[in-house]
Amino acid sequence: MTDNHPLHEPGHSTRIADPCVIVIFGATGDLTAKKLMPALYNLKREGQLPTSFACVGFARREKTHEVFREEMKTAVSEHSRVKPIEESLWGTFQEQVYYHQSEFDDDSGYEALAKKLKDLDDQLGTRGNRVFYLSTQPSFFTCIVEKLRQHGLIYDTAEEGDHWSRVIIEKPFGHDLQSAHELQKTLMQHLDESQLYRIDHYLGKETVQNILTFRFANSLFESLWNNRYIDHIQITAAEDIGIGTRGKFYEESGLFRDILQNHVMQVMSIVTMEPPVNLNAKSVHDEKVKVLEAVRRLKEEEYDSWAVRGQYGEGFVGGEAVKGYRQEDNVDPNSNMPTFGAIKLMIDNWRWDGVPIYLRAAKRLPKRATEIAVTFKHPPNVLFQQEGHPNEPNVLAIRVQPNEGISLKINCKVPGPSSPIQPVKMDFRYGSFFGMTPPDAYERLICDCMIGDSTLFARDDEVFHSWEIFSPLLDYYDSTPPQDFPNYQAGTWGPKAAEELMARDGRKWRLI
Repeated sequence: MTDNHPLHEPGHSTRIADPCVIVIFGATGDLTAKKLMPALYNLKREGQLPTSFACVGFARREKTHEVFREEMKTAVSEHSRVKPIEESLWGTFQEQVYYHQSEFDDDSGYEALAKKLKDLDDQLGTRGNRVFYLSTQPSFFTCIVEKLRQHGLIYDTAEEGDHWSRVIIEKPFGHDLQSAHELQKTLMQHLDESQLYRIDHYLGKETVQNILTFRFANSLFESLWNNRYIDHIQITAAEDIGIGTRGKFYEESGLFRDILQNHVMQVMSIVTMEPPVNLNAKSVHDEKVKVLEAVRRLKEEEYDSWAVRGQYGEGFVGGEAVKGYRQEDNVDPNSNMPTFGAIKLMIDNWRWDGVPIYLRAAKRLPKRATEIAVTFKHPPNVLFQQEGHPNEPNVLAIRVQPNEGISLKINCKVPGPSSPIQPVKMDFRYGSFFGMTPPDAYERLICDCMIGDSTLFARDDEVFHSWEIFSPLLDYYDSTPPQDFPNYQAGTWGPKAAEELMARDGRKWRLI
């Protein structure tokens, strides 16, 4: 196993994991087709998969290895970041892909799986190393882990020796703080925390990974990264799509649980954390936890003024008419589930005292974009006064997706005798500079799990502190149904209340 950390490795090619088998539960679902199998194929293409490797799809539908391979070939052809797929490479790769049919609670299915994995160890030399990826509904997590342990597929950490077993769990981890604690307690009856990898694909994005490098490898910015120079921070996760086929899931989770509580809070913690003593997983997680502990807990009287919920109605996106949320498939026609969320947070520590952090996420906005915008304090209008046009503050924008990159807005003099001041933008784009498409987040995260690096995964205490912040607000929303849903038209930037939230502080949302 390599000992390289993802933030200081000399190159991706050095990151080759131990021989192993990855078993994907829920292998006939969209996540496997659109993300997991394309990620494995690209890892193979770039030489990051071990030679002794196999992937076993575990699902309830009946089908053969050959049918599953053909379905996965079609999926990779459509969704791989590199197209077209190489036929010769796929021919080699598909020989390492297998299918196993079973119900998730069927003991005989796990007995057959154990035999299949033992055969693969003998045939391919995978040495008993296992990654179990739970790409299923959260309600199946405990059942699957219990069965894996019962049938000896998850090892006791004290007995692992030369082989290991790890479990990747998709978010959300729990439905609220209480259920997250209960899920953790149940899983720990069968697993050790070191074997559990809570995946959040935002943390695998190249731009998010680069935040620590950007901050701590550039003294220019780190010296300004505090309340003396920064006015406020905005983090936006905007999507132009609706909920598609995820109506049942969304009716249970909603925007706050699906995006804000995990994705956006993880990004916020990286943006605002203190420098870790080193780049190992424990040090990075420890600093993220300190930030989450310092986030001021909202009081009930602040819920309506510090947070905004919304739901999209009918509208137009990209020139096409789209349905409102309540008209989507598998959605209650009277549903009060939010598809827009905005919240103002304060971090009560020395670095961020007095600096508001505004988080915003939504479905059916005019465009898809995830961005971190750091707005610096206004310069004095003493030397360069312009009637009715005060100098604009500097803004550092980190684009997470799409068009990954970093831009900095600065003020410059326009050529000519009148000397007006005009903001200009310095722009860096990953694709243009490095001449390559950034790896998909799932490529990085799957590879990290196989290597045993949990830095870019969420630790249990991170999850609990995040739920501590959001659970009281969600309980309040559950007990206080909104009277104005739907309150924003699809294809617009959200409800009016979101603009009012910023206007009360004399600020406004950044145009993306």
